[in-house]
Amino acid sequence: MTAATPTIVATCGGLNPGSWADATYGPLIRHAVTLADVKGRAPRVAHVNTAGGDQRSVEGAELEAARAAGVEASHIRFFPHPNIENLREHVLSRDVIWVSGGSLVNLLAVWRAHGLDLILREAWEAGVVLAGGSAGALCWHEGGTTASFGPQIEAVPDGLGLVPGSLGVHYDSDPRRRIAHEAAVGSGDIPPGYALDEGVGLVYSGTRLVDVVTERDGQHAWRIDELDGRAVETRIEPRLLPGFDAVGPAAPTTSPSHPQPTLEEA
Repeated sequence: MTAATPTIVATCGGLNPGSWADATYGPLIRHAVTLADVKGRAPRVAHVNTAGGDQRSVEGAELEAARAAGVEASHIRFFPHPNIENLREHVLSRDVIWVSGGSLVNLLAVWRAHGLDLILREAWEAGVVLAGGSAGALCWHEGGTTASFGPQIEAVPDGLGLVPGSLGVHYDSDPRRRIAHEAAVGSGDIPPGYALDEGVGLVYSGTRLVDVVTERDGQHAWRIDELDGRAVETRIEPRLLPGFDAVGPAAPTTSPSHPQPTLEEA
């Protein structure tokens, strides 16, 4: 079964460090799986690591984390060529598409070259949950700010536009991003929208924001508006997600003490 309405989960999160395994599905990715409302079988999640150059080194950790979570996982790759003959059929057969971080600009270029942008819109309209972290969150919006061009943070105005407005990520962990994102909104280079601290996610039903969640207490989302040529931010208190085991809720997780095993450059 797919989600009842088109659903997007845009986050600064994903895989978390595991205790026995290299990595585990964090509460944000598990929440995306829960929203797919799958019953009677294992949820099907396709991991897409285009933004990181389809690095095979992360796939083992993702597969191990998926098995531990009771999820049937697959990977969609484009380097050196697509690994799936019928891309549309595979995407539409999944319950969740999880997109990891890296280069937003490269992700958009590769997806458009292979027509994945159009397939993802069709899947979203059919109820496949589209989700991801960092670049995998930015891509669904009209635009955002990114380090895709180098250490400097620059505005990218041509996201997929499935949901309205712009997005900024890593708002609390990289001081450059807040400055650059608010400058881009204030100047009109990108439209008003939202920004995320680490571990926070936005949940959209259709094009409407319906929930703001976090896997880390004390973190926030931000509404970023434009007023007289400058950005105005409003803090949003997110809802704290529980931790999860493979079949249901468990004790809350703690913040990871080292970086996730997926790229977050965005």
